[in-house]
Amino acid sequence: MTKIKEFFDRNTWTLTYVLWDEQTRDAIVIDPVMDYDQAASKTSEESANKVIEFLHSNDLKLHFILETHAHADHLSGSQIIKREFPKSLIAIGEKITKVQETFKGVFGLPEDFKTDGSQFDRLLKDTEEFQAGSIKIKTLFTPGHTPACVSYYIDGNVFVGDALFMPDYGTGRCDFPAGSAADLYQSVHNRLYELPENTKVYTGHDYLPNGRSLKFMATIAEEKTENIQLKAQTSLEDFVRLRTERDRSLAAPKLLLPSVLVNIDAGHLPEPEENGKRYLRIPVS
Repeated sequence: MTKIKEFFDRNTWTLTYVLWDEQTRDAIVIDPVMDYDQAASKTSEESANKVIEFLHSNDLKLHFILETHAHADHLSGSQIIKREFPKSLIAIGEKITKVQETFKGVFGLPEDFKTDGSQFDRLLKDTEEFQAGSIKIKTLFTPGHTPACVSYYIDGNVFVGDALFMPDYGTGRCDFPAGSAADLYQSVHNRLYELPENTKVYTGHDYLPNGRSLKFMATIAEEKTENIQLKAQTSLEDFVRLRTERDRSLAAPKLLLPSVLVNIDAGHLPEPEENGKRYLRIPVS
């Protein structure tokens, strides 16, 4: 039986998940966080260490660290966890190359920065099925928030990253470079909503709207009937108009630039320079 444990980082409103098989102890981690204090430009490993401690205390065998996309609101903690579990593989959808190509220019990265996804241990194809020990995982491409977003379908559960949020919050924004509200509509309406209605949807974030308590799981049936931005009967035209208007009102995520810079490089921080310090490359406009 597949078990699920969530970890909520309130600083970035991010959900990290550990899934494991109770009998075999095989496990995966989805969307881990590296803590980053922007004002001090200081990283820490508190969030990732909570996941590591949980894996050790439950004697779990970590096979994969899965990213749903190159996040724009938190730095990935994947390398921290891989350092502790060196046999684990960091995997992401193969369209990450498109995001790398886009942001290589945005950041003015060196010519030798690779845009072939080779920073990751494994690039996943649409509908690809693979095993993490006894755990069977199916990759579903769900672009829109970014062109490289994927969801992971596992034993009646789907981990959707920023494609869908809880029904009272709606969907992910689509105004990042190469994002597309029309693509997100197709991903949700024509792909996620085609899953069995009792499928459990696990979101990548929860923003506690109206001061409610943390929620991170709904069913496909609940999303289809209650999602405030995209119900089963919502038309493409209505969603694109609503999403576009909403996105115009949103400020950029506070960790947008450092997050994307690190995350397109599979969670690696820049290499230290001659003085031993690492520097984030941030464009100014």
